[in-house]
Parts: sequence; structure tokens; C-alpha cells
Amino acid sequence: MSHWEQRPEAAWKEFRFNQPYKKGLTRLKEEVLAKTDFDPAVLWQWGTMQAMAVIRILKDCESRWGAEGQQVVAEALRQTGLDIGRQVLKGATRPESMSEAEFISFFATVINRIVYASLEAPQIDSPDQVSFDILWCPHQDHYRAFDCRVQRYLVQGMLEALEETGLAKGFQIRFDCTIPAGADTCHFTLWSGSVEEKKAWEEYTRQLEEKALRRAVEEK
Repeated sequence: MSHWEQRPEAAWKEFRFNQPYKKGLTRLKEEVLAKTDFDPAVLWQWGTMQAMAVIRILKDCESRWGAEGQQVVAEALRQTGLDIGRQVLKGATRPESMSEAEFISFFATVINRIVYASLEAPQIDSPDQVSFDILWCPHQDHYRAFDCRVQRYLVQGMLEALEETGLAKGFQIRFDCTIPAGADTCHFTLWSGSVEEKKAWEEYTRQLEEKALRRAVEEK
């Protein structure tokens, strides 16, 4: 059984989702992994190259075009997250036996363990809050702490896809700590938040954007 298939909650067996990028995944499993000596570990190296390229693109756009360049890349990332979320949740339903918190937590598990290819320890804290620790992230050895800001845009799109389903509304996310910043794990909290709390997320994103633009000017 794959690591992403296991959760102890009974409702997990009722959670239905779609594998993103299914066509390529099927080819990888059936034509490459099953029939050749391809080492799947090199996918980590390839993926790390892609991740570092995104960071470089963002920084170079900030340096050359300032806020406009920054927002072009940010919007592209948000749209990518939105597309991933829609792929995973297409046709999704929430059984009556599954709480809203469970649905949110299960969606996060799919994102963490499959989309982000990470090892995760999830927890349902209350009917209005869930959390999880990322025990290992493919980026942790090469990302600097400030590079994690890229994920805010991807996650924003994924949460928008979740909102579109109408199956879990008003949940906010908080990045509590990250491995690149020196923590033992990356810890995240999702909770049923107010409009003001959503504004706090947006305000912190704005602050990070301004800091990045100042750095771009200083590095010139």
C-alpha cells in the first residue's frame, strides 16, 4: 500500500478524489516503472530543478519588472494551484457520515502526499480546525526560508478550488513554521475563519511581496 493511501479515520475510505495529471501518471506506472529500469528517485532531481526554476523566474521578473512582473508570476502560480485543485476534486461529494473537518483534512492529505510528494502527519483538532505536519518535503534541502512564499500562490488556488465545490466553506490556512526556517517540521493549521482572518492572509502575502521587491532593488 502506498503512503498516500493510509489514514486511520473510517471516513477516509469514503473520500473520493482524482489523481492529477492522470494521463502521464498512467504512462509512468504502466510503461516506464513496470517495464524498464527507470530509477524513480531521479524524478525528485527533475522536480527540484523545476522548483528552483520557478523561484528564479519569480526573482528575475521582480528584478526586471517590479510589482508587475511579480504579479504575472503570482497569478500563473495561483492558476496552476486552481487547476490542480479542480482536477483532484472534480465530481467530489461529501457523504453525510463525513464531517466538514474530515473532508478538509483528507483533501489536504491528497495535496500533501501526492501533489507535493511529501510525508505528512495529519490531525483533526476539532470540528472547526485541522492541522498537519510535513515530516519531509522534497524542497527542504534546497529552498531557503523565503522561497516558501512561492507556495502561498499555489495554495491560494487550491483553496479556491475547494471553495468552488461548496463542500467546505470559509476555511483559512496558516503557515505556523517551516523546515527551511529551522523547524523540525512544517506545521500548518486550517480552520473555519472569519472574513477578517482571510484579510490577514492576504495582508501577509502583500508584506512578503513588498519585502521581495525591496530585496530585488537592493540586489541590483
